Amino acid sequence: MPTEARVPKYCLHKPSGRAYLRIRGRVRYLGPHGSPESLEAYGRLVAELAASPTVSPANLAMPGLTVVELAAAYLDFAETYYRKGGVPTRTVDDVRRAIGLVTDHYGRTPAEEFGPLALIAIQNKLVERHLARGYINALVHNIRRMFKWGVSRQMVQPGVYQALAAVEGLKKGRTSARETQPVKPVEDVVVEATLPHLPSVVADMVRFQRLTGCRPGEVCHLRPMDLDRSREVWAFTPASHKTEHHEHSRIIFVGPN
Repeated sequence: MPTEARVPKYCLHKPSGRAYLRIRGRVRYLGPHGSPESLEAYGRLVAELAASPTVSPANLAMPGLTVVELAAAYLDFAETYYRKGGVPTRTVDDVRRAIGLVTDHYGRTPAEEFGPLALIAIQNKLVERHLARGYINALVHNIRRMFKWGVSRQMVQPGVYQALAAVEGLKKGRTSARETQPVKPVEDVVVEATLPHLPSVVADMVRFQRLTGCRPGEVCHLRPMDLDRSREVWAFTPASHKTEHHEHSRIIFVGPN
């Protein structure tokens, strides 16, 4: 005999006040908790699940998902996913800024109706605010990435993201967006003039970074156990580094000056 399907509970997502249910580990947002539309969507999903207990969640009817509901779900994911050493990375702040932009202007818009013209309108508003071109491109990229994530969770149709991907980033010299000056290396004469005024430990950290080319965060977290001094050229293997989530290894060699 077929196993009786367990009825998923009608739950409250406290941070957003939305109703949701969980089917085989996948969350479905239903709308404002206690609202008629959310209760109707809940009843419909439960009925469909009862009619076919072995149905894939991908085939269940999807109630109209708004942009703000998609954004809230994506932020929940980002706060868990973008972590290093148990601490949220700066990517989470970038996601929050991008989400704030899209929800301020299109929060109540159905996610399926958010298209290229809406994304270009946001892009133009950022230009009008005199933000830097690179920063605008980064924000728009994060908005697109939110919809890409929605596609991967089958919350949004693939065509929505494909259309948004057609919106190009702002090109230098072809937009009125503000340009910023490139960040150049500090000249050696400035470093040498600064070293005598630094605490001895900080001065040594600066010298170590100049010698090896390591990142500031790596020299700040350098531990004796991370340094192999068994050979003439020492090998520094950071316990954590920027690209470790890509399964890249990193070794920084410390040779004679």
